[in-house]
Amino acid sequence: QVQVVESGGGSVQAGGSLTLSCTTSKYTYTKGWFRQAPGKQREGVATLYAGGGSSTKYADSVKGRFTISTDNTKNTLTLQMNSLKPEDTAMYYCAASTRWVRSPLQPYDFDYWGQGTQVTVSS
Repeated sequence: QVQVVESGGGSVQAGGSLTLSCTTSKYTYTKGWFRQAPGKQREGVATLYAGGGSSTKYADSVKGRFTISTDNTKNTLTLQMNSLKPEDTAMYYCAASTRWVRSPLQPYDFDYWGQGTQVTVSS
């Protein structure tokens, strides 16, 4: 089992920045951030293959604004979010898998999930 804990959510005005952090209880090969707004399906935001040279995959909606990174020595994952928009408002979840996942932005390929942290962007 892998425990996943997120932190760093909050409220910010449009154009602002937030940093989300996630810690896993042990090393995981793939880790990512997902979000879910009320009434919508959970969607992938960004994923990083920690065992694959730290290659990354971003949703089109966040490219150029969000950056995902990891510190494998500490089993941490960070999501730097800049130029935030009201449509980024959602519950953000950190997810992890001990293996390579075929679909990095699809929730069904991830085995371990955090409880979520709320991000609210006001206009």
